[in-house]
Formats: sequence, C-alpha cells, structure tokens
Amino acid sequence: MLENILTLLMLILLQAVLGFDNLLYISLESKGAPADKQKMVRTTGIAIAIVLRIVLLFVLVNLIKYFQNTLFKIDTAWVHGIFNGHSLIVLFGGAFILYTALKEIWHLVYLEEHDQEERKTESVGKIITMIVIMNLVFSFDSILSAMALSDVFWVMASAIVISGVLMIWLSDKVSTFLVKNRLYEVLGLFILFLVGVMLLSEGGHLAHLEFFGSEVTPMSKTTFYFVIAILVIIDIVQGKYQKKLLARKKLMK
Repeated sequence: MLENILTLLMLILLQAVLGFDNLLYISLESKGAPADKQKMVRTTGIAIAIVLRIVLLFVLVNLIKYFQNTLFKIDTAWVHGIFNGHSLIVLFGGAFILYTALKEIWHLVYLEEHDQEERKTESVGKIITMIVIMNLVFSFDSILSAMALSDVFWVMASAIVISGVLMIWLSDKVSTFLVKNRLYEVLGLFILFLVGVMLLSEGGHLAHLEFFGSEVTPMSKTTFYFVIAILVIIDIVQGKYQKKLLARKKLMK
C-alpha cells in the first residue's frame, strides 16, 4: 500500500510537470469565449477531459499494442515514414498547436490596434471541444509514462483526477495573470509555438520520418525547458530595460 501511495505522489508530480504546456494552451484558447463564460469553459473542458483521460487510460492499458501497429507507410525518394496511431496523434497535436500559436501571434501583431470587439468570439461548445481534444493529445505521453511507473489502475486514475483538479485551479490563476500582464501573453504564445515544434519532432521521430535521408530527431525535454528558461530571462531583462528607458525619457522632459 505504501508503495502505491508513493507511486501516486510521483505520478501527480509527473502530471504537473508535463501539464504546463497543456495549461498554457487552455488559458489562451479560453480567451476566444465571451469574458463572462471563460472560467466555465476552462472548468467544463478540463472536467470532461479528466473523464476521457480515464477512458483513454483504460483503452491504452488493454489495447496499447494496436496504437503501435503500423497503419501506413510513405516511401519515396524524398520522404520516408512508418506511421502508427501514436505518431499520428502526436503529429496532429503538434500541427494544431503550431497553428493556434501562429494565429494568436498574428492577432497580437496586426489586429490588436483595432477595437477588441472586432475580433470574433468563438462558440463556447467549439472552444470546450478543442480544449478536450488537445487535453487528450497532451495526456497521451503522460499516460504512457504513468503506465511505465505503475500497473495499478486506481493509482493511475487517481493521479489523473487529482492533477485535473489542480489544473482547473491553476488555469484560472494563469488566465488572470495573463490578463493583468499582457506582455507575458507574447511569451506564452512563443512557448506554445515551441511546444508545437517539440510535438512535431516527437511525432516525426515516432513515425521514423526521414527527409532527403535525414531522420527527424525529437527535441529533448531538457532542451525544451532550457529554451523556455532563456525566453523567460530575455523577457524579464527586456521588460526592466524598457522601464528604465521610459523613466529616463520622463526625466529628460
């Protein structure tokens, strides 16, 4: 019993670390909903995703071999790849997150100068659906990691539920922070862009993708978090430098 409890604590920590990018996506995606419904969208989306994560866990425990079976191959003079269910899920998730990040960056750069009302709000159902789908995409690898640490279903399911509840609580905190600190929203979008690149590289590696004889290699978690740390440091330094410049201009007037 003690071993199961220790494993549960380890899995909760693992889910929390791996859930950072998911949390960021949820906070940014929920912005498309009307302001008075954003909290409900985040809570509902994560709650549904928790239930579906447990279903996915049950499916993977019993049908993992089918996700690893080859679905189709591509073998040309320029491209070579062997695709299975796992690689396609990760590639789809990476491509969609990349698209989402670029779309939001485009809005920030070219449309922010117009009235915010001009930007169309998306339907609540659509946003909740996207949060649920992407939550499942993000959870795929974390569930596989959980299965490597434990074979006790209730331990893995409990970790999913607890981490989901924490995610609901933290999503409100992250969203509030981004609203009050708009400059950090740009940082968040570029981190999300980096997440998309990481998932695409991982999906390409799982599919053994090769372009012109060069194999796609996955971005390591160490590299991912190192780049994020550099981005955060640059953002902090740039923010302080801009404040000094503004203070200096005021003194010169």
